[in-house]
Amino acid sequence: MAAVANGSTAAAVKEAEYQAGVQKLVDLLSKLNPAAKEFFPSSAAGAAVTSPSKKALSADAPVFDYYSVGGGSEGSKDSAAFAAVFIGNQQRRWKNGYINQGRRRTNERARRAEREDSIRRTVYVSDIDHTVTEERLADIFATCGQVVDCRICGDPHSVLRFAFIEFSDEEGARGALNLGGTIFGFYPVRVLPSKTAILPVNPKFLPRTEDEKEMVIRTVYCTNIDKMITQLDVKNFFEELCGEVSRLRLLGDNAHSTRIAFVEFVHAEGAIMALNCSGMILGTLPVRVSPSKTPVKPRVNRVASN
Repeated sequence: MAAVANGSTAAAVKEAEYQAGVQKLVDLLSKLNPAAKEFFPSSAAGAAVTSPSKKALSADAPVFDYYSVGGGSEGSKDSAAFAAVFIGNQQRRWKNGYINQGRRRTNERARRAEREDSIRRTVYVSDIDHTVTEERLADIFATCGQVVDCRICGDPHSVLRFAFIEFSDEEGARGALNLGGTIFGFYPVRVLPSKTAILPVNPKFLPRTEDEKEMVIRTVYCTNIDKMITQLDVKNFFEELCGEVSRLRLLGDNAHSTRIAFVEFVHAEGAIMALNCSGMILGTLPVRVSPSKTPVKPRVNRVASN
């Protein structure tokens, strides 16, 4: 019985020692200073820490100072200095955010003003004979002022199409309104102030050399292409109907339900014939074909090598 009692006592002592050790550890952890050296980021690892009351401060540390709780003058000074640094950082962040937001608003206003100015310099022309080209239309309206851009839109199969013409100034656009009723081809056109601006083509894609300009003449722009269609399918489609394709670029992404393509033919006649393919079914969708304003870049591999 004595042995059992001694064993129970020893176990109780060990348990008491264990609980005391745990409590001591809890007390120790609760007194740790988050701004102490052990918690400094690696970038501040070399900062000197001479004493608890004179420690290096980190912008990543919290605002409070553990050692200032006791009311020590040194700790209070450190706490005040650190608070000043923290508040200064916060003010800089707020100021930078305010400046960036102001810049964004300024840029948005500038873009809006530029777009509105472009709209005022643009006219909408409808009932355009399908025999009238962009070049001819631009030449006719050039009598009103300098033409910056001219875009004919609509199905090439349609008897009549429409266009947007942008001038270098508002005076040219106002003068263009007087051409309403003028017969271009076989029909009198209507000219009205435009409600939209012409979407610009990225200048870096426009032809820069005579060779690229010649390539544009032989190139068509295709939209509404079925996503299941491959580059080889597009090539075979146009070669069977229009002639040999020299270069082709098929583009698409997950954000759009269809794809687009730029098709360059060996001969300009092929591109002209391709315009008649607009509305024909390629895969499961009617493809839309229009003249391209940009060449297929040489960096794209030729279709024949695929």
